Amino acid sequence: MKKPVLLAGGNPQIAKADGDAPVQAYIAAIPGWKHDMGRLLDALIVRSVPHVHKAVKWNSPFYGIKDRGWFLALHVFTRAVKVTFFRGTSLRPVPLGGTGKEARWIDIHENDLDEAQLEAWIRQAAEIPGWGA
Repeated sequence: MKKPVLLAGGNPQIAKADGDAPVQAYIAAIPGWKHDMGRLLDALIVRSVPHVHKAVKWNSPFYGIKDRGWFLALHVFTRAVKVTFFRGTSLRPVPLGGTGKEARWIDIHENDLDEAQLEAWIRQAAEIPGWGA
């Protein structure tokens, strides 16, 4: 199987598709420490929201609830993994990153993950009607 092309910052180029398989292909192709972070984030999301729906869109894994929309996306950059909450202004506390109308995000750097806070945000985000609902 041919390895995916890595775009700017090491972000894997994965074809748009629904399901766990394209998300796992994306994670498998992430280089360096961000690969382990991607695996950890995916596992944390699944543990926090067992019925999560997954897809790859625009070279990013998306996580959502069927018929309720997407609540979170990941994206790999050179020095960080970005976790975007599409309705982040509704979370408490509000994640500090982002200036979108409703979206907020955090950049996770190597060895820099507040797992408890991220899990709390994931659980909250999954309860809010998501983007694209």
